[in-house]
Amino acid sequence: MFNKVILVGRLTRDPELRYTTNGKSVTNFDLAVDRTFKREGQPDADFFRVAVWGKQAESCANYLSKGRMVVVDGRIEINTYEKEGQKKISVDVTANDVRFLPGGGEGKSASSGSGAETSSGGYDSDISDDDLPF
Repeated sequence: MFNKVILVGRLTRDPELRYTTNGKSVTNFDLAVDRTFKREGQPDADFFRVAVWGKQAESCANYLSKGRMVVVDGRIEINTYEKEGQKKISVDVTANDVRFLPGGGEGKSASSGSGAETSSGGYDSDISDDDLPF
């Protein structure tokens, strides 16, 4: 079995950093991924809730903000819950890696160059604008 997803999109809100009772850090943010096609009456983007754990969670909370573009590499989780007596389903993503892309959003730190920052705050010089999927 294989469960892998790669998403490129913009944060729709600032990330929220929390800690579990065991002290492990987790950051959640919502990601808007543009569609390449439009259906009448449908949104032009799909929205995903993303969870990032550990040191990556802290980097995302420190360096990302609403409007910032990222590449998320992770796995999909389907969760069910009840809200006001009705069963709801959410499609969530648990990130294995988050890459910060140049441009977009205010950002909490400035970066330069044409590559992408990694979620650990480092700079990945092997990635150029030509490597980006858009």
